[in-house]
Amino acid sequence: MSIQTFENQTYDQERALYGIKDALVKNCRFDGPADGESALKESRNICVDSCYMNLRYPFWHMDNSKISATSLTENCRAAFWYDTNLQIEDCRLGGIKALRECENITIKNTTVNSTEFAWKCQKLTIENMIIEQSEYPFFEVSDSKISRLQMKGKYSFQYNENLEISNSFLDTKDAFWHTKNVTVRDSIIKGEYLAWYSENLTLINCKIIGTQPFCYCKNLKLVNCSMENCDLAFERSTVQAEIQGSIDSVKNPLGGKILADSIGQLILEEDICDKSKTEIICRN
Repeated sequence: MSIQTFENQTYDQERALYGIKDALVKNCRFDGPADGESALKESRNICVDSCYMNLRYPFWHMDNSKISATSLTENCRAAFWYDTNLQIEDCRLGGIKALRECENITIKNTTVNSTEFAWKCQKLTIENMIIEQSEYPFFEVSDSKISRLQMKGKYSFQYNENLEISNSFLDTKDAFWHTKNVTVRDSIIKGEYLAWYSENLTLINCKIIGTQPFCYCKNLKLVNCSMENCDLAFERSTVQAEIQGSIDSVKNPLGGKILADSIGQLILEEDICDKSKTEIICRN
């Protein structure tokens, strides 16, 4: 099989390399006055290496391809849509809506600055990624695994299903709302209003920081976790929680067991919760 090579070129026209197959695109710039869109749309079996992307919608409907050591600027909006079977490595992803409605995507050693990053995607595998800024990242993601993610953003992981996260630092408010079957291990989660309305959320060996976490949850599990500045926790939730250290306050849990060294304030309102349905134990 012969491999086409596109190297050391600049492209700015509409659909510059539309539909190429079995090709290497190396050290190329997609930039210029023609301001063309969709440079590599519908491509198959290609490798994009060490390129500069400054135009819109470059990687739509691609399959079985690899993007490496490539920079996507803030002008390169909506870069990866409707793609399957991609590897993205050692890249910088800028531009709003960088990944959407994609399946079977692996991202490694990559930095992201993209609002609405990774919406409605399936089977993501993410390793060693930095999100510098994003709002609503990972919206409606399913069947995915994430490890060594360092992120700062807002409203992340909403409506996710079947997700695993490990060894990560998540600085993000309103995370994990309406999730189902999510497990987080060995991670720090910092942010307000964590995981409201979640179902079957499990946190193992995690540190949780921020006000009013875990309200309206169903079947919440915290295993060997710690909580910092967490007040009014577990409101109207069913929970099994094993906490190392103290909890600032707990309010109106609906059922389960909460074990901690101490609880600063316990709020149990008879017209809201049945005290007999939640076992609360303080070690000290």
